[in-house]
Amino acid sequence: MRSRRDQARFFGMPRDSFDWTLFLTASALAVIGVINLYSATSVARAALTDIYIQQVYWLVLGGILGAVVAVIDYRHDERLGYLLYGVGIIFLVLVFILGKDIRGSSRWIAIGSFGFQPSEFMKLFLIIALAKYLHDDPRTEARSLKDLIAPALLTAVPTLLVLKQPDLGTALIHLFIFATVCLLTRIRWQTITGIVVSTGILLPMMWTYVLKDYQKQRVTVFLNPEANLLGAGWHAHHARVAIGAGGWTGQGFMQGTQNQFLFLPDQHSDFPFAVFAEDWGFLGCFVLVSLYGFLVLWAIRIAATAKDRFGAVLAIGVGALIFWHAVFNLGMVTGILPVVGVTLPLFSAGGSSVLTIMLGIGLLMNVSMRRYWISPARTTSLLSRD
Repeated sequence: MRSRRDQARFFGMPRDSFDWTLFLTASALAVIGVINLYSATSVARAALTDIYIQQVYWLVLGGILGAVVAVIDYRHDERLGYLLYGVGIIFLVLVFILGKDIRGSSRWIAIGSFGFQPSEFMKLFLIIALAKYLHDDPRTEARSLKDLIAPALLTAVPTLLVLKQPDLGTALIHLFIFATVCLLTRIRWQTITGIVVSTGILLPMMWTYVLKDYQKQRVTVFLNPEANLLGAGWHAHHARVAIGAGGWTGQGFMQGTQNQFLFLPDQHSDFPFAVFAEDWGFLGCFVLVSLYGFLVLWAIRIAATAKDRFGAVLAIGVGALIFWHAVFNLGMVTGILPVVGVTLPLFSAGGSSVLTIMLGIGLLMNVSMRRYWISPARTTSLLSRD
């Protein structure tokens, strides 16, 4: 006989299995992020002083939308997977027609005073589409290169459109989500070798024909950080200085000199971690990175306990989204990766970025709450076995 607790898990509503660990971890990151934005914009120009308030609004809206996503059974996402993907592709195309040009890139669609970045939401649509494909093709034998053509095409279309905007960072996130999801499947060694060789052939072609001059400059500055400190290397250099100035315990909240004297550009979007490191030092950074690491590991745990392949791929995809965003952002701020303009989840200011991550958390919550839940239609038959 099942215990009452087990029966509550199996036969109760999904809300009976609310994932408090996921909720509290994401909430902690969001709260620390808002506090850090307050410090980052405390002495900035007037246009930035209310960014932390806007961030709270975006988090509240994201929380509401994430709650809606968590409540609706994720199997509806499976049925609508390719439709959502198609809608995302349409909006990526519309960027080139209705897009708002900022700093030489056309990534945003403006509707009145509201603007959003379709490429951010496309990350979730891609995850859902890949999850649907693997759910519909649940083969267990090792996959060949031919077997990866369909999911590769699903990834290639939005990636190329995003590169055209241009937005190298988001395009890389798409590719790394695809690579991470592929880890769920068995792949032949010949296939892996073919992918590595093909990548090596394509990289020089991308450098010559795809990357813009400013993107190439970021790579050359990464390879030789001291070459252009007053130009393209300014951002990364002062970010590293801020991190080093933080020491073990930091200079104190709103006391970091690199931030307070406005040496850190984009401190609210691309480089908020440098502000945090200067204020709170190594110990604060250790806590923050640990929270990200725990959140990713928790997503893997949710995937491991998911009741079906679609839910497992969703959880892995969202975990990969958070992981690669954190890796790219922390890497470019610390100088171990080129600057590619990737935000730090729930930490960087930005409506589309915040909403995307909150919706992703909602998907994780959805899969987590339903990992034990069985529909009422099966309740009677299962109880009768006891």
